Amino acid sequence: YFYRKGKPPRRHPPKKPSSNQTDPVGVYCRVRPLGAEDEECCIEVISSTTIQMHTPEGFKTNRNGEYKETQYSFKKVFGVSVSQMELFEHVAKPLVDDLIRGKNGLLFTYGVTGSGKTFTMTGSPGQGGLLPRSLDMIFNSIGPYQAKRYVFKTDEKNSIEIQTEVDALLERQRRDNNLSVPKTPSTRLKADPEIADMIKPEETSKSDGVDDDSSYSVFVSYVEIYNNYIYDLLEETQEDAIKPKPPQSKILREDQNHIMYVAGCLEVEVKSAEEAFQVFWRGQKKRKVANTRLNRESSRSHSVFIIKLAQAPLDADGDNVLQDKNQISVSQLCLVDLAGSERTGRTGAEGTRIREAGNINQSLLNLRTCIEILRENQMCGTNKMVPYRDSKITHLFKNYFDGEGKVRMVVCVNPKTDDYEETLLVMRFAEMTQEVEVARPVDRPICGFTPGRRHRNQAFKDELSHPGILPSLPSCELTDPHDDITLPRLIEALKNRQRIKQMLMKDYNKIGVSNMMKPVLQELDTSLISKDNFIQEQNGKLIEKDKIIQGNKAEIERLEKKTKMQEHKIDILQKTTKIFEDDKRSLQHELETREQRLQRELSEKRRMEQRMHGVISDTQFKWEKECERRVNALQLEMQNKLWVKDEKLKQLKAIVTESKTPGRPEPPPRQTQSASPSPVPVCCLKTIMVNGILRSTFLSVARSACEEQAAQDSMQGYSSPSTPTRTPTRPQASTGTSVSRARRRAVCLSRVDERDCFPSPSFHVDLIERRYRVSELAKGIRPRHRRSCSAGGEKWVDHKPSSSMDLGTVLQPVIPNAIQVSAPSEKALSKCDRYVLTHQEVASDGEIQTKLIKGDVIKTRGGGQAVQFTDIETLKQELTTCSVAVAMRAGSNLGPGLEHHAVTKRRKP
Repeated sequence: YFYRKGKPPRRHPPKKPSSNQTDPVGVYCRVRPLGAEDEECCIEVISSTTIQMHTPEGFKTNRNGEYKETQYSFKKVFGVSVSQMELFEHVAKPLVDDLIRGKNGLLFTYGVTGSGKTFTMTGSPGQGGLLPRSLDMIFNSIGPYQAKRYVFKTDEKNSIEIQTEVDALLERQRRDNNLSVPKTPSTRLKADPEIADMIKPEETSKSDGVDDDSSYSVFVSYVEIYNNYIYDLLEETQEDAIKPKPPQSKILREDQNHIMYVAGCLEVEVKSAEEAFQVFWRGQKKRKVANTRLNRESSRSHSVFIIKLAQAPLDADGDNVLQDKNQISVSQLCLVDLAGSERTGRTGAEGTRIREAGNINQSLLNLRTCIEILRENQMCGTNKMVPYRDSKITHLFKNYFDGEGKVRMVVCVNPKTDDYEETLLVMRFAEMTQEVEVARPVDRPICGFTPGRRHRNQAFKDELSHPGILPSLPSCELTDPHDDITLPRLIEALKNRQRIKQMLMKDYNKIGVSNMMKPVLQELDTSLISKDNFIQEQNGKLIEKDKIIQGNKAEIERLEKKTKMQEHKIDILQKTTKIFEDDKRSLQHELETREQRLQRELSEKRRMEQRMHGVISDTQFKWEKECERRVNALQLEMQNKLWVKDEKLKQLKAIVTESKTPGRPEPPPRQTQSASPSPVPVCCLKTIMVNGILRSTFLSVARSACEEQAAQDSMQGYSSPSTPTRTPTRPQASTGTSVSRARRRAVCLSRVDERDCFPSPSFHVDLIERRYRVSELAKGIRPRHRRSCSAGGEKWVDHKPSSSMDLGTVLQPVIPNAIQVSAPSEKALSKCDRYVLTHQEVASDGEIQTKLIKGDVIKTRGGGQAVQFTDIETLKQELTTCSVAVAMRAGSNLGPGLEHHAVTKRRKP
């Protein structure tokens, strides 16, 4: 805290002592009748204290889709047939009795927009609400004991002062002269047609606890809280048609007794219920209302009508009000009509209406928050700060929740199904509010004067004015300053009254009644005092008993609430236990299922390991065979090379020996069985290595071009019989030339064998295979037939899409015992063990290549089939420019005239 320099801090006076007894907030429920256009009802009145909410169609509250019905209890439930009078008797009449006894009270209506809050508070002609009936009961009770106007005077600090009769008279004259309108008579006012006959004569009420030795005066004020600003509805503003001024908002302040009030708010002193209601209606016409989709006249603000009752005791003579400010008792009753909570989606609000609805909902939310924290502090023993200052409506009435008076709430509900969700929130808030305890206010201190002063003073005045004992006084009005008749007549009447009084005193003394009556009166006074003391003592004991009873009742209610709460917790725990048990069973079942699945996966893993071991051993065995075959092929190749070289040497030897014998005729050349001596281009078709295994190999070639050329060159030394022989001029030179030519041919043949016939390294494996097959054919052994991996004992699904092209190549996949389909189906897969898909795509060199994608058909747990792909076999066609022809002579192991021809076949476009 920061203090001003040179000034001590202001000390707050001690607060009024509050009693240790508490009362719960009284919450009542009123059900509005169902409209003619509504058919379905979601609220049912079960008893006088309980209602039941039925979930309408379209609102599913449980996960299983069942309807959930909830019950809510109140202090009393008023059905659709309950009258306004019965509602007032139970709700507002006790608060009016407390107001007359000097205690404060707060009554507010709460609910959804269009639920009947304004009708409950104000009413209609012939069906007056809580406000007009409260005013009628107040003035019916204190009417004969009201002080004259302006005897009680309000100040700017929420307190009331007392003026003397003379000051009050002067105040009345001054205000009457300032009024431009004629003074309203004290009789029944002429009311507006809209509020005429609000209360029927037979429905009037009256309080029995009025202190006739006190004087009363009633002040009313009317404010509204709009967009969290406070405006005075009774304030008279100068209306300017050209440039109207907006109303000025008021602020909240705290008086010396720590009670919140609206500073600068106009308080009007009223002397009758009609006058008070006229003041209320004048402010009601200024209240903010608007037409929405749900309500034709929807309140856009919270209205607060404050009835303030000031009372002070009479003096010892019972004639005038006691001029002591400390003896003044001020009590007030606040009647609050809260604006209804609404959703903009349903009301169709736009612009200003959206901002108004947001402020209304925010203030109601702050009220719920304050109630929740109060309840938590009382039930859990916490000391959280209640956020009263977050909203004007809670800040203004914080004293009531702190123990300055009773608090009662009327919850208005509309049973139509459209308001079901919002009504559900209202019911939960009302149920929570009932658990808040408010301290009971202390009683007003008793004045020390003798009771019955007013009646004794009135009886004395009546006795003095009785004509049988003393003559009445003549008129004392002076109409003329030169009047010599009125004053002598008054003097004569007074002398006559004095003479009669003296005669009566003489008679009284003669009889001695005074001496006889004095001890009797003293004895009666003594007995009366003792009886009063006894009555006070018994009243004190009765009050103590009542306190004990109230404490026991409160304890019983607390225990009942605690029991209900514990039962509710037990139900929740039972439901939670059931849910946990269900979850436990489901988790155990899931655990068992997963364990079984794990066991199956482990067994499958072991089977897969065994299968993989078998596959590894088979693959190893195949590779060993393949390596052995390749070694044999290389050996055959080397043997063939040696044989070719031996043949060449033999031919060279024969040529050399023959060239050395002159005169010997040359033998005729040996004719070969070659159908085409010219070289023919070869088309080589090969398969690619897949998964490290050579699937198939094929090469078709003609005779070796080099050997053919060598054979032809060897025959050039011989001439046919028909061809004449030309004699060389230089035989030595020709012999040397033939020898060198033979040597060059041998070298050419060896180079062609090693280099020219196989220009690309990719033909190395094909050459080995070719020579192997040639050697096999030369030996007369039938070559081993290589089967495709697609052939087997299993049954295959041959999936060939309709877009596949027939390339017309030599190597074509043929799968026996297969079901050919253009699209796989469950029926075809269920009958087979293996699956192959023929897929064609363009290779990197622009040629089309065919892939055979193979897999195993596996049965699934659900009874279906799945394909697990295991292998890819690629078929590719290539063109080459190599042309090889082989011509074998007599004595060759390959056999006479054996030729291989390969003709390039054009691929279909």
